[in-house]
Amino acid sequence: MDRRWVVAVVVLAVVLTCALPRTADVLAEPARDDDIGRYPLDAIARVLVPGAALPCERQRLELVSYRGARMRYDRTARVHPAFKLRLQAFEVLVVETASAHYGRGPRQLLHLGTHNCRRMRRYPDWLSEHALGNAIDVAGFEFAPAARGAPVPQSLPRALRGRFTVRLDQHWNATRGPGAVHRAFLHELGQRLIEREDLFRVVLGPAWPGHHNHFHLDAAPYRVTEVF
Repeated sequence: MDRRWVVAVVVLAVVLTCALPRTADVLAEPARDDDIGRYPLDAIARVLVPGAALPCERQRLELVSYRGARMRYDRTARVHPAFKLRLQAFEVLVVETASAHYGRGPRQLLHLGTHNCRRMRRYPDWLSEHALGNAIDVAGFEFAPAARGAPVPQSLPRALRGRFTVRLDQHWNATRGPGAVHRAFLHELGQRLIEREDLFRVVLGPAWPGHHNHFHLDAAPYRVTEVF
């Protein structure tokens, strides 16, 4: 294992322990040993050398354009090919979760961005996973009307048998009417994302500062979860 990677993990653990919010849901640890080194982007150092250019500035990254398989993305996602595979698995999870609540999966995924050559905003000595095309910020989902005659949960409000949109900033804390259904869907999705360690190593949501309106999902070579 690259010594720089070992140092990076140790430094990250210290940073998260000392500087970030602490709750029972926060984990700051390396990815599982059987996973380290197998993901193509793990070998890239996340701790930045003072004065050095970002990896995405020094060389052209291997990125692909992706618009979704099980649902369309509202704008093209520019991501690393390995991260694209995780997005495809994520879409399956979304459809499974949504179908239990609405009787169908979403028509469209709404996101706030993928590739962006930058540092972490709160920790400028660290490389953002967005810089590698290794992250996505999911803001919500759009649903088409239920197909005529298609089975839907009996408890589903009539308003949700037509077209609607679910957004974290509007529905994460909703408690009444259709909003309560959206809240239940988003909370279950957040919990399942935490449990599925094979999808994303970092899962951040409304409980993390600056994430009230989206799930941040990435495949960094360390694990952090803070959603609720």
